Formats: sequence, C-alpha cells, structure tokens
Amino acid sequence: MAWDEWEQLKSSAAERDSAKMQLNGLPPEDRPNAGNPSGGFLKVDQQDLAAIGNEAFKLYNRLWKEARVTSTDSAASDLSGQGFALGGALSHVSLRWDKQLGSVMDACALISNHMDFTQNAHAGDEIFIERHVSSIQTLDAGFDDDWAKAGKPNEIYKPDPKKKD
Repeated sequence: MAWDEWEQLKSSAAERDSAKMQLNGLPPEDRPNAGNPSGGFLKVDQQDLAAIGNEAFKLYNRLWKEARVTSTDSAASDLSGQGFALGGALSHVSLRWDKQLGSVMDACALISNHMDFTQNAHAGDEIFIERHVSSIQTLDAGFDDDWAKAGKPNEIYKPDPKKKD
C-alpha cells in the first residue's frame, strides 16, 4: 500500500466521528464479556472438559503415528556418507522437526492431562460443597424449636437448684 493511500485512509477515517479507526481489535459489541447483558458468562460442564481433553489426546496419538519421520535420519546419513552437503542439511531439518513435533505433542499431552485434572478437581469440589451444605442442614436441625414446647423455657437454661447465687 502506498503512503499516499494510507494517508487518505487515515483522513477519511478521521472525518467520520462515529466510526474511529481501529487496528487489530473488535468493536465493543463483538467482544465477549464486554458488558453485554445478554451474554458473556463462561459456563463449562464436565462433558465440555472431557471433549477437549479427548480431542487433545486423539491429536497426540495422530501426531505420534503420522507426523514422526524416521526415514530422514538414514537418508541424511547415506547422503553425508556419499559426500553430499544435502545430508547435513537434511539431518538438521530432521532434528528441528523432531524438536518442534515434541513441543506440539507435549502441549497436546498437557492439555489432555489438564482437562482430566480439572474434571477431577471440579468433581471433588462438588463433593466438598455437598458435604458442607449437608452439614449446615444438620447444624440447622440443632436449632430446631422442638427442644422446648412453645411458651416454655428450654430445660438446658433452667437455673441449677444446687447452685446458690
């Protein structure tokens, strides 16, 4: 794009007050969680987490089966042995490929394991919350009005006749 054309675009954008120039961004109405009352809430359930973890696991397995290239090592050594400089270059590319592939596979394994961990952690949180809520109900039962009949004092708070003031 020529500089003059860029300057024209900037000036035409500046002339329009309602729409300002915006680079590398979304307008507020298109941004998630931008204050739109009809949406913007993050909700994930166990099936979503399991599906993400499962897809990451599948990708890891596919990368292991289909993306590893073992034939280049022998071809690189054969070419180098015959005096071709291409052998060293092929060996370098093969090493870089293995390193990058390992990084992608590690990321897939991390995602899969993290989704499993998150799923289990949330399940544990649910059990913890259920136990605490049920213990609150048990505690509430202790403050029931059944300890004393209506209009009568609770026996626990009755003065001790043996004790003198």
